[in-house]
Amino acid sequence: MSINGTWDITMKTPIGNQEIRLVAQSDGKTVTGTQSSGSESVEIQDGLIEGDQVTWTAQTTKPMPMQVKFTAQVDGDDMSGKAKAGLFPAASFAGRRAEG
Repeated sequence: MSINGTWDITMKTPIGNQEIRLVAQSDGKTVTGTQSSGSESVEIQDGLIEGDQVTWTAQTTKPMPMQVKFTAQVDGDDMSGKAKAGLFPAASFAGRRAEG
């Protein structure tokens, strides 16, 4: 399983679909990178690969300040998982590795 690369992710939230671009790089079990949505770009934190699962957090400010924890499965060029933000219910997401 490789998380390396650029991913285009759609997260289904109570306020509608959110488009996210994740740029990730792994070094052993550690994952670093950036996540952007609209005009906001943040460094991902606590990125970790455990077996076939990858987790990371992102501190967002839009639409409101919150820390979002992502848990994903990567299968080739596809990714799917759940994102949990504070007291909100977990939101499902799916993504695909960007071309080029």
